[in-house]
Amino acid sequence: MRKQITSILLIATLVAIVPPLNANADSMPDAPPENVDFTITGAGATFPFPLIDLWRVEYNKVYNNVNLNYQSIGSGGGIKQHIEKTVNFAASDKPMSNSERELAPGTLHIPESIGGVVLVYNIPEVPEKGLKLTANAVSKIFLGEVTKWNDPVIADENPGLNLPDKNIVSAHRSDGSGTTFIFTDYLSTVSPTWYDQVGKGKSVPWPTGLAAAGNEGVAGIVKSTEYSIGYIELAYAFQTGMSYAFVQNADKSGFIEPTLDTISAASSGVADSLPSADESWSEVSIVNAPGSDSYPLASFTYLLVYDDLKSVTDNKEQAKVVIHMIHWMITDGQDFAPSLLYVPLADKVIEIGKNGLSQVTFDGESLWDYESVVKETDLGIPQWIRDNAKWWSEGLITDEDYINGLQYLITQGILKI
Repeated sequence: MRKQITSILLIATLVAIVPPLNANADSMPDAPPENVDFTITGAGATFPFPLIDLWRVEYNKVYNNVNLNYQSIGSGGGIKQHIEKTVNFAASDKPMSNSERELAPGTLHIPESIGGVVLVYNIPEVPEKGLKLTANAVSKIFLGEVTKWNDPVIADENPGLNLPDKNIVSAHRSDGSGTTFIFTDYLSTVSPTWYDQVGKGKSVPWPTGLAAAGNEGVAGIVKSTEYSIGYIELAYAFQTGMSYAFVQNADKSGFIEPTLDTISAASSGVADSLPSADESWSEVSIVNAPGSDSYPLASFTYLLVYDDLKSVTDNKEQAKVVIHMIHWMITDGQDFAPSLLYVPLADKVIEIGKNGLSQVTFDGESLWDYESVVKETDLGIPQWIRDNAKWWSEGLITDEDYINGLQYLITQGILKI
């Protein structure tokens, strides 16, 4: 008898709690029509390029009539093309400055992922992952104040390493780069000298070192030049198998390896204080975040999209595809982030993106009303009851715990048999 009651209550609850099979589609922007081919153009940051390129492939597997053409030209180039309205969307690791936003009114910042910048090196005498660097050492190397690998500033923190009496060759980006912005944001945070003399930005007046375009350019210098050091995006470092340093945390309690967990630790707790998509993100930074496990060179990376797509798309249908694709990137697309060592967005950050996308129009006409979808699907059922239904169906909670949840629904008048 109990099994019968449980089964009846389960069916009733699933009707009341679990949305119909097409509800997920209703809560998303309209999918691309199958009988039309679309090409979506984007340009900008090299920092998230491995992930965006994977998204290009995976999205096309589901919607094979939609092709993404993303040009990895650096955050500076992406912002420039966004301002000039020559792409459907742009990507940048550096949030737009207020002066840039004035040149592109109506710009929304949609966080797409969280990544890390690593210091890669080529020291034949030092094994992979062997080098430890303090903030003081990093800043002095790139200021040109520490010029030898066996300088006490480096050697004192690496007593077990055979650091050679060789000149340090530093490498940096020559193009306007969000990776440079993240790195110089870190240097400006940890070094008053760097802050005063160089500052932070997509491009800065480097005191010393060799320059090359893109992550691949800096990586190329380091690979081909013994006793060199440079900064590149984490996924690129792993893909190319380069040696990278452990960097001292903000608490100065340890040297942190760049991993998904340590980059995630750097971003924890930030979501509650983030601005909305249509506000300024120019002051948002998670470099040198507190916490014993926080990797100090972490950052959000952003998609830039106008709140009215008429000026950057051919028609309303293409505009809808842009919104659908970006929505897919920040929701389903997050599942692909860990495989390339990017940290998936927290739910609260995804909500910022969804609410931002719901503001996008074509010539003033709404493309997706997310707020009404949320209201329509919010039946007043507590989240813990929703979770109970899911967990019970997966065998993760007992019948008794599940029925207790159902009894609550009945006594509250939410569920009627």
